[in-house]
Formats: sequence, structure tokens, C-alpha cells
Amino acid sequence: MVDLTRRHFLTTSASAVAASSVPSLVSAEEELERMPWSFPAGKAEHVIMFWLGGGACQIDTWDPKKLGDAKARKPGSYYPAIDTALPDTQVCEHLPRCAKILDRFNILRTVTHSVIDEHAAATNMMHTGRMTTGTITYPSIGSSVAYHRGAASEFAPPYVLIGYPNVTRGPGFLGAKAGFVYLTETSEGPAGFSRGKDISERRQQRRQQLLAKIRQEFSSREQSAMIDQYDQTIEQALRLAGPDFMSAFELKKESGDLRNSYGGEFGQRCLLARRLVERGTRFVEVSHNLNFINGAGWDTHNDGQLKQHILIQELDSALSALVLDLESRRMLDKTLIVVSTEFGRPAGFDGGGGRGHHSRGFSVVLAGGGLNNGKTIGVTDELGMKVVERPVSVPDLHATIHYALGINPRKLLFDGDRPVPTTDMGTPLEELFI
Repeated sequence: MVDLTRRHFLTTSASAVAASSVPSLVSAEEELERMPWSFPAGKAEHVIMFWLGGGACQIDTWDPKKLGDAKARKPGSYYPAIDTALPDTQVCEHLPRCAKILDRFNILRTVTHSVIDEHAAATNMMHTGRMTTGTITYPSIGSSVAYHRGAASEFAPPYVLIGYPNVTRGPGFLGAKAGFVYLTETSEGPAGFSRGKDISERRQQRRQQLLAKIRQEFSSREQSAMIDQYDQTIEQALRLAGPDFMSAFELKKESGDLRNSYGGEFGQRCLLARRLVERGTRFVEVSHNLNFINGAGWDTHNDGQLKQHILIQELDSALSALVLDLESRRMLDKTLIVVSTEFGRPAGFDGGGGRGHHSRGFSVVLAGGGLNNGKTIGVTDELGMKVVERPVSVPDLHATIHYALGINPRKLLFDGDRPVPTTDMGTPLEELFI
């Protein structure tokens, strides 16, 4: 991984200029942005990312190993494994629906990073592809995709977060234009978008005319990037308050059978995600913490392990329903589904019968997106603790997601005058593109 500091950039630029005798920094920038891969980029249009906050256990889901025993403190998987549509790949018994259609998936079993004990830092790593630093706030992958591709419709936001907002999911130095619209429930749209019931269409138009006049007068006296960003945000909010976008939240217009196939609240979030990408949203993150089920979400220390199967079953229903729903609408090849988490969990059990944290080899799942699907990439050891074959770094994961959307993972972004590659010089996983 490369931390492209200003000093490194200037040094690289100076070396390039000296070598070529061309007095220009443009060639140095172009060299940094050059993609050294011969395989073609993907043609996906959207991303739906499931976020399993807390740290989903890889050997209890996508990378099962021999059975352990929590009471006897014997390391191993908590659940038996089952066969799948892929001949040499098994998954946990609580993923039967996904198992039947696993040929639409790719399992990356050897994702690895070095952040173990801090959920916030690991969450930041998986969202931004970089370690936290005191000198720069990096954009999340959702904001990066929103910045590069924008929304697919003027009546949709480029990036929607279904869950609680924080800086880890945010635009960092890219600014408000690459930020997210968020909501925490599927029963209504984002707070503030729907006007009051006593506000008629005519009254709303008069308000907008007055606001436009005030903004114009103020802008004639004051100019700044912050004001421009505010104006852009206001304009987008007014567009999104219309029926083209707000109709996405009318889930009851879907058939009862389809809604039931997705499952409960988390499943309805995933159904909403499909409706959002239909309307042009480029990136949707759907959070699946739902601590009320087992008291811990995916952070299965102690007794949290006992009801982990409920979370896995919910994931199985929602994920399989989304894949099949998108496929029936001929949207699966255009929509990359990502199932991610901040780290995995070790094979051993703690004193309370749960598991600790483990980041040196865990699973992330991709589906659809026009990729060369049906692959299981990477091998971990007999307990899922060490990578044996094909480690996948977080920058490589981010590069793969960007490349699937036709985005150059090494395209330079700028924090002021400081150049920052879109990913930390990651390399897309070639076998998913050929």
C-alpha cells in the first residue's frame, strides 16, 4: 500500500521530470493514474452494500471449518456446513437460500487488515480503505463512488445510507456533494424531505421563489466553496422532495409475497435499496446491526453467540431475495452487491462462550455486478485463522469494487493541492473480470 503524501508526490514528479526532461507535472500525474491491467473494467451501474456491523464470524457463515464446542472451549465452527451450488464450496447451515444460488456470488475468504481491537478504526478501514490519520479525512467508498459516477438520475441522490450516520461513511475531503442521504426506518423517507401537510404546491412554489431571490442576493455579495456546496445541497433536497424519489418508500406497492420473501425490517431495507437503485441511486449501504435480536448484533462476545443464527438467517433471506429480485428484473448484472464487515472472529471461544475479534483472514461476499461469478477466492487454514492462499487487502477489495463500476482505482483526487489516489493503490482481483 502507498500513502501518497505531498512530499512523495513532489519527489515522484521531480524524478519523472528529470528522467523525461519534460518540465510538466501533468505527465507525472498521468503516470500515477495509469492502470497497469490488461483485463477490461466492469460495466456495473450501482452498488448495494450490506454492512454487518460488529464483526461477522467467517467460520460461522461463509468459510465453515470443523465443528467446535463453546462449552468445552474447543475451537471451531458453531454450526454444521452444507453444500452449495458450487461443487467445492460449503457455507453455514443457516445460509440455505444463498447456498442454492451461490453461482451468482463470489466469496472472498482471505480479506485481511491489521486493525483488531477497535471497532471504529476497523470500520473506518473497511469504508475508506485506509488507516485513520490526523492530517486528512478520507472519503468512504460510498462517497467515492458518488463522486466519480454521480446519480443515474437527477431525481435521485447518488448515495443513500440506510442506518445511522457517522464520519466513517462520509465524504471526507470530497465535500458535501459526495455526502449521503440517510434514514433509519423504511416506513418513511429521509427526515425533512416531505413538506408539511398544510403546505400546498402553490405555497411551496412561493417559498422556493423567495429562497432563490435571497440566495441570489447573498451570492452577489459573498462567494465561497462552502456557499456553493450549500446551494447545491438545497437544490438537490428540493428535487428529492418530489414524487419521483419519494415514491421509492412506498413499499406497500410491492406484492405481499415479494415483501415476505425479503423478511423483516432488515429485509425491507434491502427491498428499499432495490427501489432506490431503480430510481437512479448509485450507492446504497444497508446496515444490519439490529442489536435488539441478540443484544450484541454481529459483535458476538459472550451470550451474543447464542442467537447469532437469527442474524445469519435474516441475512440469508434478505440477500437471496435481493439477488433473485434483481435477476428477475434484469438488474443483477448492473448491480454489484457487497456483504462486508469490519473484521471476523477467531475460532476459539471466550469465557462467556462467544468470540473475540480477528482481522487476519475473514470473508467478504460479492454478488452480481456483471462479474465472473461463482468463484471462491482465497484459502484459510483449518480453523480460519491464517491466510494460506491469495490474501486480499482492503485496497484490493476497494479497487475491485471501483473497477467493477468502470472507475479507475488510481484516479487522483485532491484534498486542496494534495493528490490522493481513489484507492490506496489497490489492484482489482483479475479472476473476477476475465
